[in-house]
Amino acid sequence: MKYTQGKYIIAEKTAIARNIYSFTISCPEVAQIAVPGQFVHIRIGSFTLRRPISICGIDPVKGTLRIVFEIRGEGTSAIANLNKGDVIDMLAPLGHGFTVNPDFKKVILIGGGIGTPPMLPLAKAYGEKAVAISGFRNASAVILQEDFAAAGAETILCTDDGSAGIHGFVTQPLEELVKNGGVDAVFACGPTPMLKRITEICKENSVYCEISLEERMACGIGACLGCACKTKRNDEEYFAHVCKDGPVFKAEEVLW
Repeated sequence: MKYTQGKYIIAEKTAIARNIYSFTISCPEVAQIAVPGQFVHIRIGSFTLRRPISICGIDPVKGTLRIVFEIRGEGTSAIANLNKGDVIDMLAPLGHGFTVNPDFKKVILIGGGIGTPPMLPLAKAYGEKAVAISGFRNASAVILQEDFAAAGAETILCTDDGSAGIHGFVTQPLEELVKNGGVDAVFACGPTPMLKRITEICKENSVYCEISLEERMACGIGACLGCACKTKRNDEEYFAHVCKDGPVFKAEEVLW
């Protein structure tokens, strides 16, 4: 796993929903090697541990990365207080990303809540071959729908309370799409119950699936055991590191 540690300039900062921010970061050497599904590990102020944030955009021409994150505690609140022109300390790019297979004709990308941002680079990679299903609590939490459409993907929006899009979970349109056939792969990131049900649907319909797990991380490079998860490969169970072996795994490898 190749990564760099450096201090980079925040080129843009935007609030895109309540407590959700988008940063564009100038980091040419990182943008050249990053792939969809990877993440950055940010150090902020006096906090001992870095904060992992998924990569939401990769532009190797401009030499920038985009991250979109939600304030969930003191660490992410401190990151949100940074502004355009400030310096941000990152380890990046980290982790194992999603598969980009040019032979796939149709793929489904599923994001739940703040698991939606890492699906956007994948939408840009697959373009019109992609159907992006996004799920949120309500209309005020909806993000990135115009970005998915601009990437060429068909967009399907779901909300828990029905205030925008389909009233229900992302698994409803997923079941309909896979049963209609022609789906080569499903990629997903979001809450564990959502990922578990997506895995079951794909297994029932014999559809290839990759999922990105969300775990608390300490080191970000596989040196500690803070983000271990139980997986199975070649009929043997073992504990994998989400930060290094993941965050993306083949769905059938994860033991729930």
